[in-house]
Amino acid sequence: MNKKIFAVIIALCLVVAIAFAACGPKDPTITPDDPGTTAAEDGTTEATVADESDLDYVLNKGVIVVGITNFAPMDYKEQGSDEWVGFDADMAKAFAAELGVQVEFVEIAWDNKVLELDAKSIDCVWNGMTLTDEVLAKMSCSNAYCNNAQVVVVAADKAENYKTVEDCMELSFAVEAGSAGEKMATENGFKATAVIDQASALMEVTAGTADAAIIDSLMADAMIGEGTAYESLTYTVPLNSEQYGVGFRLGSDLTEKLNDFFAKAYAEGKMQELAEKYNVGAALIAQ
Repeated sequence: MNKKIFAVIIALCLVVAIAFAACGPKDPTITPDDPGTTAAEDGTTEATVADESDLDYVLNKGVIVVGITNFAPMDYKEQGSDEWVGFDADMAKAFAAELGVQVEFVEIAWDNKVLELDAKSIDCVWNGMTLTDEVLAKMSCSNAYCNNAQVVVVAADKAENYKTVEDCMELSFAVEAGSAGEKMATENGFKATAVIDQASALMEVTAGTADAAIIDSLMADAMIGEGTAYESLTYTVPLNSEQYGVGFRLGSDLTEKLNDFFAKAYAEGKMQELAEKYNVGAALIAQ
């Protein structure tokens, strides 16, 4: 074979070999989308996000999202207004101001409060929440700030007939799903239907679709009887005694922050001032 032709063939083979080598698989330990590489470039890793405290999370986004239901005198709207007010709502606003963030109120289905909290749809539950064993096991809870009880609500003209738990056994109840009232109905063996919130339970009694409701005594004081929207109703039997607290995600550092705020607000008289404004002064617990 001509030496020049042979040299050309050898050169072409080398070019082809180099081309194949360039197109071959790269080091499997290094990829363009390697999260380790990205972390080295911008200093952010999934672990960093996961390690972010609740306080930092709220401060970084500039808002604390509060899960509530329509529950006077704790969280409610005055007729014709879009603003949430009430003892809990006003305390939440003051706490947000203390943190230097905005506050956003989101109505939730009470039965889903833990799911909403864990999914970060909300940052806390601040709505006259009873500190039950279940709540304490699934949330990081603040110090108790109000005393309360679950009470039986009936039509005022029938109240004389229902003064004891035994008297109430024949009644059909409306209760808020996932509430302390629903728990009391179960514990006492009452026939009960779950509704979306306590206000709906009162509406069921007024409409005659339920004989009675079980609601918080603080709500009963504010929403039923003379001069209220439910003048035809009254409450009779107290079923328990309990306390309110605010719930955060398990392990949240916002809990201690709120406890410190409660102590400060109580020492300054702000907490008592709001309690008197919303007629819950007698239920307030010293901080």
